[in-house]
Amino acid sequence: MTHEPDKVLRRGWTTGACAAAAAKAACAALLGRGFIDPVSIILPKGEEPSFALEVTSQGEGWAEAGIIKDAGDDPDVTHGALILAKVSFGEAGQGLRFHAGSGVGTITKPGLPLPVGEPAINPVPRLMIDQAITDVLDGAEPDFDVTISIRDGEELALKTWNGRLGIVGGLSVLGTTGIVRPFSCSSWIASIHRGIDVAVATGREHVIAATGSTSEAVAREIYGLSEEDCLDMGDFAGGVLKYLRKHPIPKLTISGGIGKMTKLAQGASDLHSGRSQVDFETLAKMTGCADVANANTALEAYTICGAPLADAVARHAQEAALTILKGAPVAVETIVIDRSGNLIARADFK
Repeated sequence: MTHEPDKVLRRGWTTGACAAAAAKAACAALLGRGFIDPVSIILPKGEEPSFALEVTSQGEGWAEAGIIKDAGDDPDVTHGALILAKVSFGEAGQGLRFHAGSGVGTITKPGLPLPVGEPAINPVPRLMIDQAITDVLDGAEPDFDVTISIRDGEELALKTWNGRLGIVGGLSVLGTTGIVRPFSCSSWIASIHRGIDVAVATGREHVIAATGSTSEAVAREIYGLSEEDCLDMGDFAGGVLKYLRKHPIPKLTISGGIGKMTKLAQGASDLHSGRSQVDFETLAKMTGCADVANANTALEAYTICGAPLADAVARHAQEAALTILKGAPVAVETIVIDRSGNLIARADFK
């Protein structure tokens, strides 16, 4: 997605906020008050957005409402998805019981914020749903079954890393503030953190953090590791390394293309092209190859200088990663590949 540099980007609402609003509307209808439309909820930080209902339905002992998720200008995989909440009468004293409907996943591995077997509706969204339903109860206890569904969620989940995290059957219902801030990429970083949590909980000794699918495949082939041994790092090297400081895993392989690994070597923790750039004069000093100072890309610099540049990038990227780790008990290896997926440099574990 491209945007004008001076344009004010529009924020949106998390899946959890949409689910809470839909649950509130459905609960009101279940209690005989009709569907609230538009329906407003209070977010954790006090904001009170309103949501228009897209669909409603009702039967004996249940009511369901659906809201189209608007993620604003953030490139969110669930933007435009229909988030549904079905509220049914439960047994006295049970409180709220959450269920995964169509398109919402179920947790199958330890290390996530919820136990194995639970629907992937995260703790803060659960609290938001509880608060939203309580708002229409006039002090009564919320004894209901709440089923959250996401239209086409199982298909959309294939575009996420839920499968590697052990979340099967669909998407997660996420959000800690209720607000999606454009290009904050908070959900991606949260996915990295959950991947580390799962790796720690399942006793993994070695994980791969790669900038993309090709560099991941190269590292996996070297070690014969599975997808479940890989973290979805992408551009967020800092998101991986800073979390590993407090949640260490013995061995970390960082694998990436020459461009992004050069940025890491120069101390960048966010490797996105819009948020960090290669400093070619510094690269020339780093490699002792003066001609690369006039290069336009890291790949061009590599074609000029060859193996000495790739080796220097691998070593300096390793040192940069260890600096961010601040002495955490994590041995780091770096792998650098070219555009064709060939391994061109490697700094062994240190």
